[in-house]
Amino acid sequence: MPFSTARKLSRRAFVVSSLGSALALRGSGVEGVAVLKTPDRGLQPQAVVDRKGVIHMVFLAGDPAASAVYYVRKSPRAEGFSPPIRVNSVRGAAIAVGTVRGAHLALGRSERVHVAWNGSSSAETKGPAGSAPLFYSRMNDAGVSFEPERNLMNVSSGLDGGGTIAADGEGNVYVTWHGQPTGVHTPEGEGSRRVWLAHSEDEGKTFGEEAAVSPRQTGVCGCCGMGALCDHEGNLYLMYRSAQNLVHRDMHLLASRDCGKTISASKLDSWEIGGCPMSTVSLTESRAGVFAAWENAKQIYFARLDPRTLAAGQPIAAPGDGSNRKHPSVAVNRNGEMVLAWTEGTGWKKGGVVVAQTLDRGGSPVGKPMNRIPIPAWGFAAAVAVGDRFLVVS
Repeated sequence: MPFSTARKLSRRAFVVSSLGSALALRGSGVEGVAVLKTPDRGLQPQAVVDRKGVIHMVFLAGDPAASAVYYVRKSPRAEGFSPPIRVNSVRGAAIAVGTVRGAHLALGRSERVHVAWNGSSSAETKGPAGSAPLFYSRMNDAGVSFEPERNLMNVSSGLDGGGTIAADGEGNVYVTWHGQPTGVHTPEGEGSRRVWLAHSEDEGKTFGEEAAVSPRQTGVCGCCGMGALCDHEGNLYLMYRSAQNLVHRDMHLLASRDCGKTISASKLDSWEIGGCPMSTVSLTESRAGVFAAWENAKQIYFARLDPRTLAAGQPIAAPGDGSNRKHPSVAVNRNGEMVLAWTEGTGWKKGGVVVAQTLDRGGSPVGKPMNRIPIPAWGFAAAVAVGDRFLVVS
């Protein structure tokens, strides 16, 4: 199919509804921002909003070392989330430890839900060379449960930091992670890691064998998460942290206009640190464009990605000073206004708080930050925009 035709067919309307009072959400202390707890004391929520204003969310629950993945949804008029549906068919097949390896979701054709996550050591299925598997599942055709998970790692191994997923309205599904080629002696460690991409053209029914798509010389930071997004024109964006010479922990962007056949690579920022920061990233799209957020030196930065050039604008730091800012989540409403959420004070087996700030179209802070919300160890927040309002789930 010609790319111009695919762009017309995959164009999706943006949300124009409002959260409304029917949601009965707690106030955040900031006008236009509501807050909500993840159901069942869940961890690491990941949420997206469809064109009807329905919030789709996945999260982890249970033993952090052998978790379950759950899916819920929330319509604009609902008072709460739907009853949770377990995504993984094998118990304990996910992992929350480290805060970087949890489940990610994407909406594809006809709003079908697609989910990917790092498998735990308790998972019966193993990746190549006995390594942890990278699991994928999708909502079944009836829309009431999920298909049994499948491991997508075939020629790569050494899964560590988190994989992620993107999908478009044309049936393309992209699952991506980082690791090393199986059976290849790689004494360089992180310096030899690559970003791998598995592509499905039939809504996740089948996937081709994964291919390495990141530049060989950058390496990949072993314990860091990734980000992935398809915009409404079918452009694919992938974010990862490098590990060149073990100290260049820079943030990189991979982008493609042709379903991953050709991929451009660019560096978003530089960070020299002699160890893995165990960081995560966030990508979102609105009428105002595609936006990315990431961590650098205990601060959160964000930038707009230009769909014409597939390049990023100048990074902007989150306002104010904080303590060890990590795990950003960015959402942009129909007016181009933004809410940026992140954690502070978290660490290994240590909880902290979620902080969020609303920003105007130019990226300047509006009013005071949101009330600080306590979160447990391995936790972070998800921010979404519905119409001109925001919701932060912690």
